[in-house]
Amino acid sequence: MSDDDFEPPRRGEKVIELPPADDAGLIFIGRIRTPWTDRHEAPRNAMESEAICTVELDARYVEGLQSLNSSTHLILLYWLDKARRDLIVQSPRHDDKTHGVFALRSPVRPNPIGLAVVDLLGIDANVLTIRHIDCLDGTPLLDIKPYFAHSDSKPEADVGWHRERTKPLKPRGRKG
Repeated sequence: MSDDDFEPPRRGEKVIELPPADDAGLIFIGRIRTPWTDRHEAPRNAMESEAICTVELDARYVEGLQSLNSSTHLILLYWLDKARRDLIVQSPRHDDKTHGVFALRSPVRPNPIGLAVVDLLGIDANVLTIRHIDCLDGTPLLDIKPYFAHSDSKPEADVGWHRERTKPLKPRGRKG
């Protein structure tokens, strides 16, 4: 994608010049299939949708699924390939204040890596059926990890600025 594909920055947002890309050696291991083809219709976060989606794992990685069918929840890491990468300060639609990119869960970030804890509904060969994902159809998959409630959950976690935002959140992406 080129810079011409993105909306201009909102008031208060700050764009930076990105350094030359280094090859991190990332390998896409599959694609996530969802009903959303436009970022404006996709859910703002994974828990906003009950849509049943799938992960199509590249056949060479199928053996890596061994024992995964005993899991109820997974952590998926994915590459948000349609996101811009040059905004360092952003103005979320749900707040009049600006925030640094690392204080946000926005897909717009220097390395647009998405993370979702999904319900695993089933595995059939190289296809995983899941629920609670928030990405566009065809999003490249980076990794799959089992979710361990005893070590991955932090019920006391808080993001203070979000509690004090100036505009209420409006649900979107409720397909499914």
